[in-house]
Amino acid sequence: MKPAIGISDSNRQAVVKTLNTLLADEYVLYTKTRNYHWNVVGPQFNDLHKFFEAQYEELDDIVDEVAERSRALGGNAVATLAEFTQVSRLKEHPGQYPAADAMLANLLADHEAVIQGLRGDLATVMDKHADAGTSDFLTGLMEKHEKMAWMLRAFLEK
Repeated sequence: MKPAIGISDSNRQAVVKTLNTLLADEYVLYTKTRNYHWNVVGPQFNDLHKFFEAQYEELDDIVDEVAERSRALGGNAVATLAEFTQVSRLKEHPGQYPAADAMLANLLADHEAVIQGLRGDLATVMDKHADAGTSDFLTGLMEKHEKMAWMLRAFLEK
C-alpha cells in the first residue's frame, strides 16, 4: 500500500534512492569500524577496542534508522553486501590492517565524507523533493556523525 503522506510518488522514490545510498555508506562505515575493533593492536589497544565498539554500536542503530526511514516512505531498503558495495560512496580496503593511527584517520575521513554527503542530501530532499521530514532526519544523522568525527579527531591529536 502506497503511503499518502503529501509527497509525490516520484519525490518519494527519489528520496528512497538517496536514503539507500546513505544506507550503503552507513553499512560500509559500520563494517570498517567493526573490522578495526577486531584488528586494532598496539599500546592503545584497550582504549581503541572499546572506542571502536561504541562507535560501531551507534552506527548499527543508524543503519536500522535509515533502513526504516526508506520503508516508512514506501520504498525498500537495500540489504545485501553486494548492493552495499555497489551503491556506497565509501570504499573498503580488503586485506589491509593499518596501524591504529591510520585506522583512526581512515574512519575520520569516512565520517567526514558521510557528513559532506548528508549536507548535500538534506538540502536536496527538502528543496527538490519537498520532504521536510527526511531533511530533518538527515540533519540529526549529520550531527551524530559530526560528534563521532570529533571524537576520532581527539584521538589523533598529538
